Amino acid sequence: MHKATCADCGQECEVPFKPSGDRPVYCRDCFSKRKGAGPGR
Repeated sequence: MHKATCADCGQECEVPFKPSGDRPVYCRDCFSKRKGAGPGR
């Protein structure tokens, strides 16, 4: 697990991949909120 800062809420979290810095990282809560939010990528 790697430490990261959520791009949405700014909270520190751990993710199962090494953040590369070119894409935003979200905590579990923000990720699930975004996943259900309309059409995206």
